[in-house]
Amino acid sequence: MKITFYGHASLGIQINDIHILVDPFITGNEKALDIDITSLKADYILVTHAHQDHILDVEAIAKRTGAVIVSNYEIATYYQNKELEAHPMNHGGSWDFEFGNLKYVNAIHTSSFPDGSYGGQPGGFIIESEHKTVYIAGDTALTMDMKLIPMQVNLDLAILPIGDNFTMGINDAILASDFVQCDKILGYHYDTFGYIEINHEEAKRKFFDKGKDLMLLDIGERIEL
Repeated sequence: MKITFYGHASLGIQINDIHILVDPFITGNEKALDIDITSLKADYILVTHAHQDHILDVEAIAKRTGAVIVSNYEIATYYQNKELEAHPMNHGGSWDFEFGNLKYVNAIHTSSFPDGSYGGQPGGFIIESEHKTVYIAGDTALTMDMKLIPMQVNLDLAILPIGDNFTMGINDAILASDFVQCDKILGYHYDTFGYIEINHEEAKRKFFDKGKDLMLLDIGERIEL
């Protein structure tokens, strides 16, 4: 499994020959100007919720690639009404896709489209592939529901928001990593704009002091699990 950070909460995940994008917000991110969305491959696009900083490039990429958009029922229906292919899910549900099992899990946040229309309830995803299992928390507060995750799967990586103000901050993300019983963390949803700027060294130190590894990738940087 290869994971590429495209800035903010945007990720590319490659599992064998399958390409997955998560919450593509790239063209509106001044820090990601070097990323050309017309060059991105996508067989699936996972959408955690309907806020603009998570869906901005979904439609353009899906139209170009024919990717299947996977999200909650309301978001999936929104894109189906635009004649795009979508797979609806809801909290607690899972589905076996060609890349592995995908589960839509709880997140505490809000969800509305840029025009103010209802975007369903926000969520996160657990990808359980043949060899690796990853939790993508989405935009969320710290929640006790996270404790349910290690009762069902053993995570190789937890991708957690750490920017504070709109989501968990560093201290809550450390607790979240305890809840999901995963000490390998990829931080996201930080630095994009003033409200969520963080001190990188302090964040890494706080995780390190708890025996955990926090990875903060440069935009376009990739890791392999």
